[in-house]
Amino acid sequence: MARWRKLAATVLVAGLVGAAPAPASAAPAWSPAQDLEGLCATIQVFDGTTSKGFVRRDSVGYGFTTTASGAEPFRFEATQLGRYLLRDSTGKPPYQSVLGWVWAGDAYGDRADWTVSAADGKYRFVSTATGQQMGVYLGGLGAGNANSTVALSPATGCAAIPDIATGVSGTPAPGVDANGKLVGWIDAHAHITAGEAFGGSLHCGDAYASGGAPVALKGCPSHATLGWGALLEAIIAGTDPINSAEDGWPTFGDWPQYDTMLHEASYFRSLERAWKSGQRVLNVLLVANRVICGLTLEHTSCDEMDQIRAQAQYLRKMQDYVDARSGGPGQGWFRLATTPAQVRQIAAQGKLAVTIGVENSEIFGCREVNDVPQCTKAQIDAGLDELVSMGVSGLYPVHKFDNAFGGTRFDEGVTGAAVNVGNLISTGHWWQATSCTGPSDNEQPLVSDDIARLLQLGVGLPAGTILPVYPSGKICNVRGLTDLGRYLVQKMMDRGMIIHIDHMSVKAASAVLDMARQASYPGVASVHSWSDPSMVNRMLGVGGFVAGYAFSATPDGQDTPTFLEQYRTNKGLANGSKITGYGVGTDVNGLGTQPAPRQDAASRPLTYPFTATNGTTVAKQVHGSRTFDLNTDGVAQYGLYADWIVDLINQAGPDAAALRRDLLSGAEAYTVMWEKARA
Repeated sequence: MARWRKLAATVLVAGLVGAAPAPASAAPAWSPAQDLEGLCATIQVFDGTTSKGFVRRDSVGYGFTTTASGAEPFRFEATQLGRYLLRDSTGKPPYQSVLGWVWAGDAYGDRADWTVSAADGKYRFVSTATGQQMGVYLGGLGAGNANSTVALSPATGCAAIPDIATGVSGTPAPGVDANGKLVGWIDAHAHITAGEAFGGSLHCGDAYASGGAPVALKGCPSHATLGWGALLEAIIAGTDPINSAEDGWPTFGDWPQYDTMLHEASYFRSLERAWKSGQRVLNVLLVANRVICGLTLEHTSCDEMDQIRAQAQYLRKMQDYVDARSGGPGQGWFRLATTPAQVRQIAAQGKLAVTIGVENSEIFGCREVNDVPQCTKAQIDAGLDELVSMGVSGLYPVHKFDNAFGGTRFDEGVTGAAVNVGNLISTGHWWQATSCTGPSDNEQPLVSDDIARLLQLGVGLPAGTILPVYPSGKICNVRGLTDLGRYLVQKMMDRGMIIHIDHMSVKAASAVLDMARQASYPGVASVHSWSDPSMVNRMLGVGGFVAGYAFSATPDGQDTPTFLEQYRTNKGLANGSKITGYGVGTDVNGLGTQPAPRQDAASRPLTYPFTATNGTTVAKQVHGSRTFDLNTDGVAQYGLYADWIVDLINQAGPDAAALRRDLLSGAEAYTVMWEKARA
C-alpha cells in the first residue's frame, strides 16, 4: 500500500505541475527507478505530450487502447538496480524482438530486460540489451522511439512472480543485545559464489540471477546424463551419471540433494530463510583452483586470481540484486561487511553481515614447482593489497596442494588419491610423507600396487610415471611453512587479517601458531574441521576461533563424524574452556556433502512448524513444486540450515543449553577475534 500511495502522489503532483508548464529550457532530470519491485500497473504510452493509449495484449505482441479498463496489467520484477523484467497477465515477459516490436516471450532473456528511469511522474523504458526506448513503433508497441515516455497506474489482475518463499513468519528477536553484542549463529565457511568459481562452468546454477529462480535454478545440459558435468559429479560425489535428469526449477526432482556437489544449494531465498531464522554472519570464501578449472570443457580464465576477482564482483552484484528485490539501494538484508564495526552495524539493523575470505591453492600465483617458488615477496605484497581492496578479511595460505607457502594436509581415501594427482600437476611432484606419531595429516590409500595401477588407469597418467606408495597408518607431510610462508603470515598479521589454518600440514600449522603466540596474535581460525585437534587446541590458546563442519547432529549412515561429537571434542580440549562462542562451517557448494537425514529421524523427527532460535515460526520451505523436509532430505539446500540448527540443539541432550548458548554467541566470538586481530 505504501508503494501505491507513493505512486499515486507522484502522478497527482505531476498532474498539478502539468497545469503550469515549466520553462521550455527545463529538461526532466531522469534518474533510475529503483522502487518498482512487485508493482502491478498498467502502462500508458506518450509520444511527447500526446497520449497514444494504454498498452493492451495482441495476438503475439502489444497494441493500444484508449480506455484504462481494457489495459493489460503488468507485474514488475527487479533484475538489478533500476532494471526490470515485466510479466503480462498470462505471465509472459514482453521483449524487444529483432524486428523492433515488443512481443510476448516464453522466458526471460536479455531482450526482456528493461532499464527504467523516472522524472516528473513519467518513466522511460529502455531495452537493456539494445539501448532502444520503448514506445510507439509502426502502430504497435516497440522500441526505437526516443520521444516516448510511460505513465504507470495501479492495477489488479497481475501474474505472480515465480519465486520462493522463506516459510518464516513472526517477529524476530533483535540481532544484538542491550550491550551491543551479536546474538545469532555464524556460518564461518560457505561458497555461495561457486557459480563463478573454477572458470564459471563446473557448477550448475547460481545464488541469484536476473530473471529469478527459473533462471538461477534451471538444469544444465552439461550436467545431464553422461554430460561432462554429470561425469565429474559422479567422480567427485559418487552420483549416477546416467540418471541425471537435470530437472531443476520448478520440479527439482534431480537436485538439490544433500550429496550433490556441483549444483547450486545456496539460492538467495534459501540464505534469506536462514537469516530470518537467526543467522547473523555469513563468511563467504571465494574459492579457486587452476587444475580443477582445467578439467572443465568450458571456462573463462583458469588463473586463480582471475577467478577470485570474478567472484568478488559477483558478490557485490548479488548485494545489489538483493537490494533491487527489496526496494532499492541499501534496503536489502544481505550486506557486505569489510570491518568488524560494519558487522556490528549490520547486525544492529537486523540484517545479515556477509564477510569475505579467500580459499585457493595458488594464491597470487604462488605455486612451487619442484620446490622452486613461482612468486616473489613483491607479488605477495601487491596481492594482499588487492585482496584488502576487495574487502577480504582473511585467507588460507595453503589449500589442497603444496605451494610456495607450505605443505598441505592430505585428503583421505580415494579423494586423497585424486587430489594427489592434482598436486603432481600443480607442483611437479607427489605429496611427500613420512610415518609419524601424535598429530598427523591423514592416512593415504596408495599402499599397494593394485590401487596404484587402478589410479594410473583412471586418470590416464603418462606411461612411465612413478606412483607413490605411502606407509600404512599415520603419516605427515614433510613440508612445513616456507620462508615465503612466514613472510605472508607476517604481512597478514600486519594487516589484521584472519589466518585460516585448516588445510595446512601439521608442520605448517604448528609454525603459524608459533608465530601467532610470539606476536600475541589472536587472528587465527579453524572453521570447517580440517585441522588436527592439537592444532585447534593451540589456536584456542592464542584466542582463535573454531567452527565445526556441519555434519548431521547424530549418525546418518554416511561414515562421517557428527557435529555433536566434534563439538564435545573441541570443548574437551585443554583450552576448550576458552570457547566463548562456537561456529558452523557448512562448506556449502564447496565439493563437500551437506548433512544427511539422521538415521533416527523417523522415530525422533523435527516437528514442523518449529520455533527458531530467534523466536520466529518456521514452516517447511517450498521450491517450485518440491517441499523440503529435514527429516527426509537432510540439508539439501541452504534454507534447511534453519531447521538443522534447531534439530541440532534438540538432539544435544544434556549439552543442549550449552550448545545453544555457544552457537548464539558464535557471531559475537568471531567478531571479537577479528577486532582483536585488527587492534
